[in-house]
Amino acid sequence: MSNRTAYEPSGAGPVRRTRSPFTIRLWAVRHSRFLEWLYSVFADVLLNLHPLWKAIGYSRIERPVKAVEHTVKGFLFDCRMCGKCVLSDTGMSCPMNCPKSLRNGPCGGVRANGNCEVEPDMPCVWVEAWNGSLQMRQGDKIQTVQPPLQQSLRGTSSWLRATALRAAERAGDGDSEDGAKKS
Repeated sequence: MSNRTAYEPSGAGPVRRTRSPFTIRLWAVRHSRFLEWLYSVFADVLLNLHPLWKAIGYSRIERPVKAVEHTVKGFLFDCRMCGKCVLSDTGMSCPMNCPKSLRNGPCGGVRANGNCEVEPDMPCVWVEAWNGSLQMRQGDKIQTVQPPLQQSLRGTSSWLRATALRAAERAGDGDSEDGAKKS
């Protein structure tokens, strides 16, 4: 007896996700040094706007900023809006594009041609991350071990979170990332 049913999701096979073009994502990796510089400038602009964000209220600006962030990062990096962006640590290759969502390096199944074991026509995001990090000024950040993804942050703005954290560091508040005071 067959396990097949009348319903089969469109565009999906047994292992395959909906495919997106890799062209822009690979362009971002190839230009990782430029994007690293651009993000540095952009992060400084956001930090300088912190007093305005604070006056308006971060909760009020979350929705419009999140929409812009999703559009820009979705186009360039196929962003999944995990809420804890590590693009600057991973050569501008988003680890959330890995079918296994590995945030600290490739699995043991990278093919000889550098492609993914799960999606054979997709370049491994970690092979691309390594290539991108080699071009970046702070490329050694790829060796930083990332903590597990906090699922409660999904769908939130990492730009605003990073800005608030940098503002707290600059002000000397001593807040840690989880909001607890450091002693």
